[in-house]
Amino acid sequence: MKLLYPTSVKLDVASLEGFGVSLHAYDPKSTIPEELIDAEVLVTWANDGASLRDAARRMTKLRWIQSLAAGPNDVLSAGFPSSVVVTTGSGLHDRTVAEHTLGLLLTAARRFDEMRDYQVQRKWASHLGGPQPDRPAGRFTTLRDANVLIWGYGNIAKTLAPHLTAWGATVRGVARSAGVRGGVEVYAETSLPELLPRTDALVMILPGDQSTNNALNAERLKLLPAHAWVVNVGRGTSVDEDALADALEKGEIGGAALDVFVKEPLPAESRLYQARNCIVSPHAAGGRPQDAEPLIAYNLRRLIAGQELKNVI
Repeated sequence: MKLLYPTSVKLDVASLEGFGVSLHAYDPKSTIPEELIDAEVLVTWANDGASLRDAARRMTKLRWIQSLAAGPNDVLSAGFPSSVVVTTGSGLHDRTVAEHTLGLLLTAARRFDEMRDYQVQRKWASHLGGPQPDRPAGRFTTLRDANVLIWGYGNIAKTLAPHLTAWGATVRGVARSAGVRGGVEVYAETSLPELLPRTDALVMILPGDQSTNNALNAERLKLLPAHAWVVNVGRGTSVDEDALADALEKGEIGGAALDVFVKEPLPAESRLYQARNCIVSPHAAGGRPQDAEPLIAYNLRRLIAGQELKNVI
C-alpha cells in the first residue's frame, strides 16, 4: 500500500512508519506522477484544484483521502468517487484559530488597529491613551465583564472559551442543539433574538454550508447593540457582507474583524476595505495544521484493520 503526503506541510514522516505502508512525498501543485498513481491513501493540504481533479480521474485504486483542512471543500468538489472515504483535519486548527480570534478580539477592544492608523500618519492617538474610563457602558473596551457570544460551538470554540473566561469575559455559545459544553451554556439558534441584544462581541465560527448561508443577515445585525463587534473566523458565506457593510457605515454596530470572506482574496471593490471600524484579516487564522501525524497514524491503523475512520465526512 502506498501513502502519498504533500510537501506543502512539514510532517514527521518517521512517525508514520511501521505500518507496512510505503510513504511517498508529492507536490500538491502538480499532477501525481505515473509511478505513484496506484496509491491507496492520499494526504492533502493546499492542493491545486486542477491537480485534485486529475487525481480523482486517474487514481483508480484510491481508498482514503486524509485532508488536513477542517473543511475540505477542494477535495469534495474534485470529483472523487463515493467509494473513496474522505476524512477532515478537524481538530488540527483549533489552537491557531482560537489564538487568532483572541488577537482580533483584543484588537477590537483596545483599538490597536486605530493606533497603527495614527502611527503611519505620524500622529499621536491621544484619545486612546492617558486616563480612560474603566469598562464604560455602551462600549467594548475590554474582555473583563464583556458578554462574548460564540456562534458555532465546536472544537475551536471549546479551545477559545477558557482563554476568554480567564480574562473575565462571560462566554455563551450558540449551536444547533442546546446544552452545557465545558462549563459554557450553549443555546439553540432559536435563542438568538434574546442573546444578540446583550452581546458585546459576537464570534462566528460557523461551517460553510447551505444552512449557514447569510446566517448573520440584516435582521440579526439590527439586534446587536450599537457598540458590539462581529468577529468571523468560520466561513465568509455565513455573513451577509452587504448588510454588514451597511451596518458598519451607518454606525449601527461597533465594528467587525473578519478573517474569512465570500470571495477570497477579497475583491478591491469590496466596501469592507473602507468600512468604518472594519479589520480585514487575509484568511490567516488557520493555515498551519498542528499535530497532524497522530491523526494520520490513527486513521491509517484503523484503515488497515478495516475499522471506521475518524472525522469521516
